[in-house]
Amino acid sequence: MVVTQENVAVNGSRRLTPQEIAATLRERIRTGELKAGDRLKTQAELAEEFGVERGAVRQALRALQEDGLLSNVSKGSPPRIAEPAPAQARPQPTMVALASRLTEAFSAPHVRIDAACLTAETLMLALSEPLRRIHVGSVRPESIDVRILLPSRKINLAFPVPVEGRAEDVHDRWLAQRNAQGHVLRHNLQSLRSTHGIDVRVGFRALPFTPPAKLYVLNGTEALFAYYMVSRREETTDGETLDMYDVLGTESLLFSFDRRSGPRDEAFVEQSRTWFDALWETITTDLTLS
Repeated sequence: MVVTQENVAVNGSRRLTPQEIAATLRERIRTGELKAGDRLKTQAELAEEFGVERGAVRQALRALQEDGLLSNVSKGSPPRIAEPAPAQARPQPTMVALASRLTEAFSAPHVRIDAACLTAETLMLALSEPLRRIHVGSVRPESIDVRILLPSRKINLAFPVPVEGRAEDVHDRWLAQRNAQGHVLRHNLQSLRSTHGIDVRVGFRALPFTPPAKLYVLNGTEALFAYYMVSRREETTDGETLDMYDVLGTESLLFSFDRRSGPRDEAFVEQSRTWFDALWETITTDLTLS
């Protein structure tokens, strides 16, 4: 018999929590062991399999139902694995779409997020929902590995730049934002080590160019892509008005490519992973947040 982590948890002295049962079933759905339309075992059968009371199974099933992974949940018959939600007819702004995709990614036992962007603002904000779910016990990944590519402080940015005047003022504003957002993101993730015992790694590297678009690769299975749209705008800080060409990354439309959707999407995800890994391992440099 192959001894797995699941076997140890079931057959050992410690009983699985509802969250761990839900995570195991999520993984079976994610890997295709359980497919859309399949019926789950009865609550009694699941309770026997996991070595728990039926109440723990019911809590796990409710969590999966809330995540949209189960249908026909009733007392009369075992639930079915739900059909995947239909893709959005139109891409949504990054701030709207990214949080939901990250939340789904965090249901995996080993989370891997790769991001290439101008600042970490959108990623920092979008992580609030999956982090909330960890804190309330809805999900509990074993590990979280986040790699982020950001422009180097040493380059002349293509944007943001002033319409006229000193480029240093706009550059210093961008750099302060880049560093502050990176610190907050890293702190929020790394705190999960002490609060939940999750193995967390967060790394930054510096790009030698300004990225014209942002890219997120989630668990190696989905790539999210959005163009940076440059426009002229003014911003007043401490009584000083900056007239500049800049982007609002939170409003960029986010396009999703899922490798399970067919050969075209699968190729895009694989190329995105290869592109990111190549940059991480070659022309980028260590980035220290000051």
